[in-house]
Amino acid sequence: MAMRESTNDSSTASARRVSLLRRHRDFRRLWTGETISVFGSRMGDVAVSFAAVIALGATPVQMGLLAAVRLVPKLLFSLVAGVWVDRVRRRPLMIGADLGRFALLATIPIAAMMGHLAMNFLYPVILAVGVLDLLFDVAYGAYLPSLVDAADVVEANGNLSASYAAAEVGGFALAGWLVQLLTAPYAIAVDAVSFIPSAIAIRSIEKSEASVGGRRNREGFYREALAGAKLVGADRRLYALTAANGLAALCYATFSTLYMLYVVDELRFSPGVLGMIFAVGGVSSFVTSLAATRVIGRLGEGRALALGAILQGIAWICVPAARGATMLAAALLIAQQLLGDAGGTVYMITASAIPQMIVPTNMLGRVRATIAFVSIAAMLAGAVTAGGAAELIGLRPLMYAGAVGLAATGLILASSPVWSVRASGASSPGSARLMQAD
Repeated sequence: MAMRESTNDSSTASARRVSLLRRHRDFRRLWTGETISVFGSRMGDVAVSFAAVIALGATPVQMGLLAAVRLVPKLLFSLVAGVWVDRVRRRPLMIGADLGRFALLATIPIAAMMGHLAMNFLYPVILAVGVLDLLFDVAYGAYLPSLVDAADVVEANGNLSASYAAAEVGGFALAGWLVQLLTAPYAIAVDAVSFIPSAIAIRSIEKSEASVGGRRNREGFYREALAGAKLVGADRRLYALTAANGLAALCYATFSTLYMLYVVDELRFSPGVLGMIFAVGGVSSFVTSLAATRVIGRLGEGRALALGAILQGIAWICVPAARGATMLAAALLIAQQLLGDAGGTVYMITASAIPQMIVPTNMLGRVRATIAFVSIAAMLAGAVTAGGAAELIGLRPLMYAGAVGLAATGLILASSPVWSVRASGASSPGSARLMQAD
C-alpha cells in the first residue's frame, strides 16, 4: 500500500511539473522562437547540401571540406565561448547570434541572384555561421536551467526536441520541393529569415537574468577555460559522456558527410522524394519526444543514453544496404529515419540533460564547451577524412563503419558510470558538488 501511494504521489508530482511547464510563459516564448528558427534551419541545412551537390557539382572532397568549415571555428573557439558564456548574460548572446546568422545566410541567395555563388563563396559564409551556431548553442544550454526549475530540465529538453522534430517534418519535406521548384540558394533565404522571429521571441522573455562575473585578467581567463576541462576529467560520468560523445560525433560526421552524396549520386533519388523521406524522421522524432519524459524516467537518463545510441547505430545500417532508387531502397531509408531518429532523439535529450542536472550553474557553460570541444574535434576528423577515404574505398564501406561505430558507442556507455545516472540520484544545478554515480 505504501509503495502504491508513493508511486501515485510520484505520478501526481510528475503531472504537476508538466502542467507547470506548459503554463510557463517565458519558456513558451523560448520554445516558439526556437521552433520557428529550427524549421528554417532544417530547410537551410538540406538546401545548402543540395546547393553544393546539385547546383555547384561538389565532389566528395568538397563536401568534406564544407562539413569541416562548419566545425573549425567551433573547435578553435569552443573553450573561449564557454568562458564568455559563464561571464556575461546569456540571452543577449543568443539574440546577437540569431541576428548575425540572418545577415550571413542572406548573402547566399543574393550571391546566386548576382551569379557569384560558388563553393569558395559558401565556405567562408558557413564558417562564420558555425561560429555563431557555437555561441548560441553554448549560451542556450547554459541559459535553460536558469529559466526553468531543475526538476523540469528533462521535460524542457523533451518539449524542445518535439519542436525540433515537428520542424524536421515540415522543414525537410518543404525543403526538397522548394529546391526542386526554386533551386537550393533561394530555399536558404527561408532559413535566414527564420532567425528574426527567434530573436524577437527570446527578446520578449520577461524573467530577468542575473548578471555574472566582472572583468578579469587574461591569465584568469585561460585558467577559467581550463576549469571546465578539469571538472570533466574529475567526474567519471562527465568523462565517460564526453568520450562517448566524441566517438559518436566521429561516426556521425563520417556518415552524414557522405549521406547526401550516396542518396543523390548512388541511389539517384530526386530531391522531392528525399525531402518526404527525411520528413518521416521528423515524425519519428516528434512522437519519441512526446514519450521521452516517461521513457527516460523509467529507464534512467544513463540507460536511455546508451540504448538510444545503439538503436540509432543499428538503424543507420539500412542506408548503405539500399541499392538504387527502388521501393525497397526507399523502405530502407524510411526505416532508418523511423528507428534512427527515435534513438537519436533519446540520445540528444539525455546528453543535454545530464550535464544540466549535475553541473553547477556557474560552470555549466565551460563544461558544455569542453564536451563540445571534444565532439567537434572528432567531427572535424571525420568530415576531413570521410571525403578522401570515400574516393579511395567508396561511400558504402565508410557508411557501414559509421553505423557500426555508433552502435559500439552505446555499448561503451552501457559499461561506464553513465549507465547508472538517474535524475533522482543527481545533484541539482547550482550545487557546488558533483555526486558520484551509484
